[in-house]
Amino acid sequence: QVQLVESGGGLVHPGGSLRLSCATSYLVYYAIGWFRQAPGKEREGVSCISGEHESTDYSDSVKGRFTISRDNAKKTVYLQMNSLKPEDTAQYYCAAVDSLNVATMRPLTSWGQGTQVTVFS
Repeated sequence: QVQLVESGGGLVHPGGSLRLSCATSYLVYYAIGWFRQAPGKEREGVSCISGEHESTDYSDSVKGRFTISRDNAKKTVYLQMNSLKPEDTAQYYCAAVDSLNVATMRPLTSWGQGTQVTVFS
């Protein structure tokens, strides 16, 4: 199955910013979602963007702080994360998804290795 490739994670202090990238390969017109999984917790949807027209959705926990975007010419979806908090610490994954609702979207592609985001004081 197709795996998308995540990058851009790192270590950052609270209030800092990171931009994650998701290489979408040939899936440029698929809706893409970002998910995250913290240690001991279930994977949760964070944000998603449609293939065209760039409709978006965000979880309440990141709304107003994270921005999802895509550049289909570069076959890349981005997640700009600002005002990071310790509770944002998690492994972040992207996948093609079946809906534009972060609460219910399900992956259509296999999970990749993800990229680690750690927010620490």
